Amino acid sequence: MSLIKSISGIRGTIGGNAGEGLTPLDIVKFSAAYATWARQHSTKHSNKLVVGRDARISGDMVYQLVSGTLSGMGFDVINIGLATTPTTELAVTMLGADGGIILTASHNPKQWNALKLLNEKGEFLNKAEGQFVLDTAAAESFEFSPVDVLGKFYTDESMTRRHIEAVLALKLVDTEAIRKAGFRVAIDCVNSVGGIVLPQLLKALGIKDVIELNCTPDGQFAHNPEPLPQHLTGISELLKQGKADVGFVVDPDVDRLAIICEDGAMFGEEYTLVSVADYVLKHTPGNTVSNMSSTRALRDVTRGYGQTYTAAAVGEVNVVATMKATNAVIGGEGNGGVIYPECHYGRDALVGIALFLSHLAHSGMKVSELRAIYPSYYIDKQRMDLTPDINVDAVLTAVKHQFSNEEVNDIDGVKIDFPDKWVQLRKSNTEPIIRIYSEAVTKPEAEALTAQIKDVIAKNL
Repeated sequence: MSLIKSISGIRGTIGGNAGEGLTPLDIVKFSAAYATWARQHSTKHSNKLVVGRDARISGDMVYQLVSGTLSGMGFDVINIGLATTPTTELAVTMLGADGGIILTASHNPKQWNALKLLNEKGEFLNKAEGQFVLDTAAAESFEFSPVDVLGKFYTDESMTRRHIEAVLALKLVDTEAIRKAGFRVAIDCVNSVGGIVLPQLLKALGIKDVIELNCTPDGQFAHNPEPLPQHLTGISELLKQGKADVGFVVDPDVDRLAIICEDGAMFGEEYTLVSVADYVLKHTPGNTVSNMSSTRALRDVTRGYGQTYTAAAVGEVNVVATMKATNAVIGGEGNGGVIYPECHYGRDALVGIALFLSHLAHSGMKVSELRAIYPSYYIDKQRMDLTPDINVDAVLTAVKHQFSNEEVNDIDGVKIDFPDKWVQLRKSNTEPIIRIYSEAVTKPEAEALTAQIKDVIAKNL
């Protein structure tokens, strides 16, 4: 059994002893702590909190516990039912709530679930806010409401429709061009909420020919739910057979988007954001942001338009903060997460699909041809295990000094930018390891850079 508490929420496997898995007791304590934070920090004072969930098997059980606890804390609960993470984020602002909770463990297997916490802007809590919730839960310093002021329960089934309408209303979403292109689209929604919303979105965009894979929202994930190439053999084979012009794959809560080319090849999760940013920058000059572990290709495309790219620390909340600080027009993460402020500040696969199809329609290219116009890089992701007695911070400092003649960034571990490649070292907060991500034009070059850094680390142990 596993239970992981962090500033972004609480996640764990269902079952087991309290404090060791995501048990009812843990869910109640964390929900009450979040309600305490919302009561003290919301400026709206609407006394409403939104709850949405993905299609996990445990979803209804977790919802009952969360909603009952929020009511017990005196908040009215707006249940938007089976909904994507970005839908829940939008619901907070559209419904004027003090915040919201998304019940999803994202790309984790079906035995996992989680509570992800939103502020009144429909954005994830920052470090200080998340720490308040953790401390409150640990101390059990919350007070439940008396019977006369218990919260009420409401249901709003309109949010998926309203989310789609918000996407269609974006100026750069060209439904007419998409309709005229006559795309045949295949989707794999891993039997979660994407199976509800993606067919509706594509129909609204004018797509008439849709092949649905794993679109029954029952939480029985047909394959590993993380949309990585090794898990997407089914839809890849379908594309190889010439049955569709493009394939889209989402994770269980639909904030990550992977694209499949017409020949079955992977477009590359890293390049979802790159291609969408290219389309946005072509029509809306401005700055871009991604996290430090994402491909350099976004920087290259951004500079090609004479604009400024900024790297943020890893984590959606950090990317959003940097986007706001730099007034970025587009940003996100290399895991297929597209954040388009014109809609909202959250990773949103619906926005990604609509903008990508608009881009594809205007380009007149096949998906593989579109992919070929972007700079190609390979990212090598490895880890180096250390003994518990090693001072990881001292090791990172030594690496930083050794490469002081290069461009070094230490806002999130240590990232060293060379003219034609980069490497980032990040320590784990839970175990004695260093994660090493290296990017270069070819796989051998990236792996060679990782090996070089490992040698440097070994000499400084």
